[in-house]
Amino acid sequence: MDPATIVIVAALIIGLIYGAVGLLSGFCMMSGLRGWWAEGDGRLARTYALAMGVAIAASQLLAAAGLVDLGKSIYLQPSFSAPVMFLGGLLFGYGMVLSNGCGSRALVLLGRGNLRSFVVVIVLGIFAEMTLKGLIAPVRIAMVQASQATVAANSVPALLASTGLGAVQARMVAASVLSAVLIIFAFAHAPFRKSFGQIAAGLIVGLLVAGGWFATGYLGADDFNPVPLTSLTFIAPIADALQYVMLSTGSTLNFGIVTVFGVFAGSLLTALATGRFQLEGYRSPQHMLRSAGGAALMGAGGVMAFGCSVGQGLTGLSTLSLSSLIAIAGIMLGTGAGLRGSLRVRPLATA
Repeated sequence: MDPATIVIVAALIIGLIYGAVGLLSGFCMMSGLRGWWAEGDGRLARTYALAMGVAIAASQLLAAAGLVDLGKSIYLQPSFSAPVMFLGGLLFGYGMVLSNGCGSRALVLLGRGNLRSFVVVIVLGIFAEMTLKGLIAPVRIAMVQASQATVAANSVPALLASTGLGAVQARMVAASVLSAVLIIFAFAHAPFRKSFGQIAAGLIVGLLVAGGWFATGYLGADDFNPVPLTSLTFIAPIADALQYVMLSTGSTLNFGIVTVFGVFAGSLLTALATGRFQLEGYRSPQHMLRSAGGAALMGAGGVMAFGCSVGQGLTGLSTLSLSSLIAIAGIMLGTGAGLRGSLRVRPLATA
């Protein structure tokens, strides 16, 4: 197979695995934080932390071995707008609570028969496209142009290297410390240590992030027909997938589009095989309005932040990018505002 075809096949495999794991484990940043902060159950949050630690360690090993040049990713640009990325993270995080899950979680639940997630995926994709290229794009571009700055160090290793450490040493120190802290945090929780399914989910998802880098950065390397370096992310790919479904003529499949299809298919096949498939809908018009509003915030915010809870929280973080840390901070604060405090998203009346 040519490199482009290898990337497509790899994307399908990664998507299928992520969809199956996501359905069986409930993997989701928002669910993890809600369980930890509101219900006192930190297992899902620690699953996410483990995935973060594994993604950092595995991705940085690939980079250190010279197999992947993470510097070519969108997360390590020399200039970026910290205010816009932070604001985008805030919008995404709050929207995630309104919609009861992120874009990747919506794809997983859609495969299980959750029709609420169909609305979330469609609205998210529309608003992402509007923010990328449509009606909202001029506002986003103006905000970025007014606030972007070129930085001397765009990653944690680069920041450490500016203190006098060598580039290799800085990468090793940053990756080792961050991944170790996250993995120790995960396994410091006794209930998590007994949850073998959650441990497996964290390990697998973290390795899938590195697998995406390897597929697009090494297997797909072709000087004559280069493939953009990317890995798991879901905001722009959902928008691209919707556009491909509607206007496939003249369009080409890419890693993101196929990953979206793979996640849905992996969840659907797993749901059918395990008897988890069940059609579900909205309880009320207010429920639908809240969910669609959250999806709109996720679509617009995710584009502004250059990613979602997976695209920045796992894939972006695996590059040790400083801009990803800013976006993740916004996502965490936005999620926190939706789960706790005066702006908390309150349960809808069921009467």
